Parts: sequence; C-alpha cells; structure tokens
Amino acid sequence: MGQSLVIVNSADIMDEFDKQGANYSDRPVLQMAGELVGFNNGMGLLRYGPRLRAYRKHFSRFVGPNKPIQSHQPLIEEETRKFLRRTVENSGDLSHNLRKLAGSIILNLTYGYKVQDGQDDFVDLIEHDNENFGSAVKAGAFLVDVLPWLKYLPEWLPGTGFLKLAREWRKTSDATVDTPYAYTESQMAAGTALTSFVSTGLEDDEANHSPEYLRDLKWTAVSMYSGGADTTVSTEYAFFLAMVLFPEVQKKAQAEIDAVVGNDRLPTFADMPHLPYVNAVVTETLRWNCVAPSGIPHAAVEDGYINGYFVPKGAIILANLWNMLHDPETYPNPFKFDPERHLGPNPQRDVRRICFGFGRRVCPGMHLADASVYSCVAMSLAVFNIEKALDSNGIPITPVHENTDGLISFPKPFECTVKPRSEKAYSLITES
Repeated sequence: MGQSLVIVNSADIMDEFDKQGANYSDRPVLQMAGELVGFNNGMGLLRYGPRLRAYRKHFSRFVGPNKPIQSHQPLIEEETRKFLRRTVENSGDLSHNLRKLAGSIILNLTYGYKVQDGQDDFVDLIEHDNENFGSAVKAGAFLVDVLPWLKYLPEWLPGTGFLKLAREWRKTSDATVDTPYAYTESQMAAGTALTSFVSTGLEDDEANHSPEYLRDLKWTAVSMYSGGADTTVSTEYAFFLAMVLFPEVQKKAQAEIDAVVGNDRLPTFADMPHLPYVNAVVTETLRWNCVAPSGIPHAAVEDGYINGYFVPKGAIILANLWNMLHDPETYPNPFKFDPERHLGPNPQRDVRRICFGFGRRVCPGMHLADASVYSCVAMSLAVFNIEKALDSNGIPITPVHENTDGLISFPKPFECTVKPRSEKAYSLITES
C-alpha cells in the first residue's frame, strides 16, 4: 500500500547501511505495539533522536565494554552457580532454569532485586509483558498497523476488539515499567538498596534529575530486561541442544576446560582468554541459532543511496540476519555446529558484526549477553554431561533443531539428559 520495503540479505550490504547508520537507524511507526500499547517508549521501538541517544548513554555507563562489564562478572558467576544447583536438582525443567538465570542477573543489575526461589512476581510480570510485545509486533496480526485510522474508532463498535486488548496490554506495560522501579526507590529510601543501574542513576549528583531524565532512566531500565532476557535464554537453550546433537564438540570443549582449569574448581572469567575453543562454542551458538531472524525493522530518515540503489525516506529496512548467518558462501556447511570455523589464522566472518544488528541500533546489551552466555557455557561444560534423553524402551531420542517464529526465535522444546560428569563435579555444584 505504497510502503517501500528493503530486505537486506547480504552482510556486505548491511555493512554499507551501517556506514550510513545515522540515516538508517529510525524505526517505523507501529500502531498497535507502539502508539496504542506504548512500547514506542522502550528502546526497541523508540524513534531515532536525542531520547534514543540518552538511553544508549545510560546503557553504556552501566553495561558497556571493558570496565562496566568487568564489575558485573562476580554477580554473573554467582547466579550461574545457582543455575547449576537448580539444574542438578531439577534437570527436567531446563528452559525454566535458564529463564531464572537470565532474570536473576538482569533484575539484580537493573533494580538491585534478588529473584525469589520458585515463582517470582517480578519475573512473571515482565515475561508476561514480553509475551504481549511479541504478539503486538507480529507482522499482519493487526489491521490497524495497515489502516492507522482504525485506532480512532470507539471500542463498542464491532471489530474493534484490538482496542480493548491494547488497553489491557498497556496496563501490563505500565506496571512492568513502574513496579520494579518503585521497588528500587523504596529500598533506597529505607537505606537497604543494592547497587544497581537505577540506584546509581538516581544517585548521580551530576545528572539533571528532570522529569525527562527520570522518564528515560525508567524506560531504559525496563528495556534492559525486555531486550536481554529472552534473547539470552534462546542462545543458552540452543547451546544445550547443540551439545546433544554434536557430542564431539562437547567432548573437545570439556577436554580444554580440564586441561586449563582442572577439575577442582569452576571456570571463571579469568580463564576466558585461555579457553579459545569454549569461546568459539559461544560464538558458534550465536551463529547457529539466530535469536532475531529479521531483527527489528529500521526506517530511513531521509532519501539515500546504498550501492547505487535508491532508498526513499520512510522506507522500512529488514535485515535478514538468519540468511546472513547461514549463507554457505560465508559459513560453509552452515547447519553444522562447528566452532572450528571461528579459530585459526583465517576465521570465518565475525558473527557479532551480524547477529547484534547494525547502525545506531546495534544491541547495547551485547557485552552483557556475551558475558552471561560465556559463564553459562563454560560452567555447564565443566560439570555436566549433556546427552540425548531415552524413551520408555531405552532408545535415545534425537531432537530436531526447529525454531519458533516471531521477533525472538527459540529452539522448540526438546528433551535431553543433564547430569554431573563425576562425583567431583557434583560436589563442585553443590558446594559452590
């Protein structure tokens, strides 16, 4: 209906868009998710401009590269050790355990909140909001995204059920933004707050604590969780699937850990530079399981040209990240989980230059995601054997690598057996 759409299938072409990032880092206006539900205040759908730059500045000061991330490594290691204990106690609920791991790290860093054992109201609230977001942005789900004037119709009119749905989803969204933020404020008032993204932002004496500053701080905080939790869980869940399907990779990674770390302690971030194969396993997981197959759409701020092609103002730009990460010319035998492709004097193309997006929209939480996944992968390989589950007749069940659709893609549920490698490994898990 007159809307220009540019689909980018090549990493080389995405690099060209990246070089002109200022012109190709806007977002299209989504009526249901953005205008009606209010997700356009979050970093994912926020229009390009000063407010987005403020969000990214907040992100950088707390979860940027080098020093900021290094200061969070003890927390990441602590929560990963808790994940090991939960998994050895209940290995049959791997997905839930991984969600608990991601939620524990991000909620602690963002709000200074420690996730409760069992059901946790904050985790439930935010994950419910994430589910609403995924439904709201699904292409073709709501006619109002094609015919914006529909949003002005009264709710009592037949066919306008989306308005009531948007109102309900907005209540959840508002609660997700306000409730954990208010928790941090109350802890600060009581003098019991843990150091977190929100507390340091509120304590910053050099900041202009205007209503706009506080609004941006609040929305950046919720964007940390909504942008990082599902994506990290998808990657870590895919790692366990890969270890089931490619046991030779698991054995080689475990041999490296045994040689470098030994079997009397768990791997730490200090070991990271000395574990090249384990690092390659992390990188290959990011490639093999594309978390956001088409990313979040970009939009052109002004008319422009990419490699001689005219890109009109307002054009929607979809980066086909899945295709780039599975291009056989870039990654031969792309469906094979092969960490070796990222090692040696001539490694294949840098995965992180693709999977985390491009332009001024490159994922600001990529360093936290990288650290979280490394910790999960390294510690799990050190103490667990990850194997095929057995059916009632004792026959191994070979899972299939299939993914869900939607903005964030997960491996479809699969069965596996996760058990300690030895008595020594069991004691490391239970005593850590």
